[in-house]
Amino acid sequence: MSKITKVVARQVFDSRGNPTVEAEVFSKKVSASSICPSGASTGSFEAYEKRDINRKEYNGKSVFAAVEIINSIIAKKLKNQSVHNQERIDHILLKLDGTKQKLKLGANSMLAVSMAVKKLSSKIKKIPLYKNFLVKKNFSLPYPLMNIINGGAHANNALQIQEFMIRPDGAKSFTQAIKMCFLVINNLRKILKNMKLSTSVGDEGGFAPMISNNSQALNLITKAIKKSGFINGKHISICLDVAANELFKANKYAIHSKKFVTVNKSIYEYKKLIKKYKIKSIEDPFAENDWLSWNKFMIATNKKIQIVGDDLYVTNLERLKVGFLNQSSNSILIKLNQIGTVTETIEVIKFAQNIGFSTIISHRSGESEDTFIADLSVGTNSNQIKSGSLCRSERVAKYNQILRIEESLGKKAKMNKL
Repeated sequence: MSKITKVVARQVFDSRGNPTVEAEVFSKKVSASSICPSGASTGSFEAYEKRDINRKEYNGKSVFAAVEIINSIIAKKLKNQSVHNQERIDHILLKLDGTKQKLKLGANSMLAVSMAVKKLSSKIKKIPLYKNFLVKKNFSLPYPLMNIINGGAHANNALQIQEFMIRPDGAKSFTQAIKMCFLVINNLRKILKNMKLSTSVGDEGGFAPMISNNSQALNLITKAIKKSGFINGKHISICLDVAANELFKANKYAIHSKKFVTVNKSIYEYKKLIKKYKIKSIEDPFAENDWLSWNKFMIATNKKIQIVGDDLYVTNLERLKVGFLNQSSNSILIKLNQIGTVTETIEVIKFAQNIGFSTIISHRSGESEDTFIADLSVGTNSNQIKSGSLCRSERVAKYNQILRIEESLGKKAKMNKL
């Protein structure tokens, strides 16, 4: 039995230049490490991220307390535990914390250790990480939901909607999926340059031009799709992440303009966008506690598009169960650091798949070179993956890892269903 002999943590930095936690777990001379991501647009029900808010250095964003928790408390508790018993490891972490939102240890300290343990187990077993999750054979590759225009909390422009994405629905392989996205992104860059609009990028690698309304962004994308030789809604589909929490006040929403309007008016405007631009997926169309509006929207769209819960569910099994009973959505976004351990994440994925939801494995806006979510997406046969644009190495690293997995699967490689 391979046992944990040492756990070491350190402060490193994410793609936004903010401090984050890296944990390294050892079994004798073999080790594996993992880096915890961090979000900018976060749901209030997410697990707690421990930062040194009262320390002046790093403007209160350092994670030295989380690092110390791993090095002093977690390391002692995990010593001599089997590296292959992920559920046992995560149970110890959960018991050690003892709170629903990981207020004592912090989800960032817990998750960094939890992911590192899973990686170390794979390393010792001498199997790829993606083969150490739910699926043991008949792997399917996820479709990328690729962010190409940033707005909201992820950019400094005036766009209300946070992410305008493309999904290569017509792709027969992951290699082809990436190529299709590449062509659209490159043509969008040319269009922006010709219009003398900025081609600088936001946190997740999508362009962040100084445009002010949703229709303008959508028109640019449809033009780029056509210029690339594809049919919008057939070969390439447009998808949105609204992040409506940021656009909600006094039971009204400012999604389609800066003016706050009623839920019914917001749904009406959504339906117009869906019809005009053939939108296939909308994430967080309403706020995290506005359960009634989510249900109204599901009914209004006849469940014909993918409606994704992110802030609504925060990768939390109890909230997902409520959403299922309420018929709030038909898809869930999975973010490891919203819940804090690998085991809890897997439980949510399993439940979601059992009730017929599509599962989308997602990055955070504060990412790193860690490619854990790429393996997770394949190892759980998740339908899609969100890892930003084909830009910024912390985003591209995940896509590159899936390309490697596709190559290793050879003729057995196949795309998932949409």
